[in-house]
Amino acid sequence: MSDSEIPHGDGRPVDVYLDLLRIRMDTEDYRLLMRVVEPVLQAIDEERLSSLDFALDSGADDELPQEVRDEVALVIATAVTGRLDNEVIELDVDETGPVRIVTDASTASDPVRLGEIADYIKERHRQTEELRGIAKVSGLPTDF
Repeated sequence: MSDSEIPHGDGRPVDVYLDLLRIRMDTEDYRLLMRVVEPVLQAIDEERLSSLDFALDSGADDELPQEVRDEVALVIATAVTGRLDNEVIELDVDETGPVRIVTDASTASDPVRLGEIADYIKERHRQTEELRGIAKVSGLPTDF
């Protein structure tokens, strides 16, 4: 596809990315993706993202396929960062098992930086478990 054939939406990187996904993805998968990302994109446009709560893995029977979840994450990252070079990578973190993250291409190819990110995830997990233990012995909810 030449540059002149790439659909450009209104010029925002996220619109370009969505146009490319519409061409590339199965129609039903694209519909699933749009059902998830439209409220997020609207919240970003209205600058109310902090009040939006969503999960890519709801545990429901109609769980999104991994490929669609990855694309949802990339669409949201593109909308937030304005970058088209985001990648979904999987880090193997001892305490939590595999963790999927979105990062830029430069970070994705930097093993030192990925190690730092994995260390950060380990520390956050440790802190969360510590807080969960405190909440449990205090009789407070532990589902945070």
